Amino acid sequence: MYQAIEIDKMARVEWYFDEMKAVLDRVDRGPIDEAIDALHQARIDGKQVFIMGNGGSASTATHMVCDLAKNTRQPDWPHYKVIGLADNMAIFSAYGNDDGYDNVFRLQLANLLNPGDVVVAISTSGNSPNVVRAVDLANERGATVIGMTGFGAGKLGPMVDIHLHVPSDCIEIVEDIHLMLEHMITKVLREMTRS
Repeated sequence: MYQAIEIDKMARVEWYFDEMKAVLDRVDRGPIDEAIDALHQARIDGKQVFIMGNGGSASTATHMVCDLAKNTRQPDWPHYKVIGLADNMAIFSAYGNDDGYDNVFRLQLANLLNPGDVVVAISTSGNSPNVVRAVDLANERGATVIGMTGFGAGKLGPMVDIHLHVPSDCIEIVEDIHLMLEHMITKVLREMTRS
């Protein structure tokens, strides 16, 4: 009943490894350093950090919230005030139902965002309407916006203060590298506070 197409599986696997290496070599390191500095300063200043994304990017956002909150703790250092905007299904679905999916992140930020807070906006395409609308508000409120994009960076790329762009049109590789960047940033932030 089900007939798999004959493909050279190992050739596809090798392509993925080779492409991942090639894309990693093209990732601009400068914005990574800027993102680390912005998040470190937010910690010192007691600012809030909001992280958002849809689908796989929502998973990366949740993972980053967990890592910043837990894996950066050090004695005599303040903890991160980090909030995942895709994590509270009750408020997420209430806003989606009553005000439209395009507003699920923006309306959460409207209640909580202060000038000087940090917003991490993750969108592989850079065109997620709910992320773009939330970043509009973040810019209006004077937040520092870190964007994580892939493909051509879409609308989001030019809107952010710090742009972590993965130059690939393969969504899986973009999402893989976004997660790697999150882990790398968290690890460096933890190491910066060790005596």
